[in-house]
Amino acid sequence: MPRNPRPAADAGGAGRAPLATPEEVAVYLGVPVKTLYQWRHRRIGPNVLKVGRHLRYRWQEVDAWLNAQTSYDLTA
Repeated sequence: MPRNPRPAADAGGAGRAPLATPEEVAVYLGVPVKTLYQWRHRRIGPNVLKVGRHLRYRWQEVDAWLNAQTSYDLTA
């Protein structure tokens, strides 16, 4: 079973890195890193920051994006 690299603390809590690498986000979402890069190119994935030449994600924005993806009506 893969280990969840995302710390459980809140955004301001101790022990939690405020920015995540694409690898950490990919593990958290259960998708390949390549999918994150494709989503970025197509502008359909979570917001991403460029820090120098590196891509970083804010955990809050990843969670917000994920919540937006799962908010659909199942009562049809």
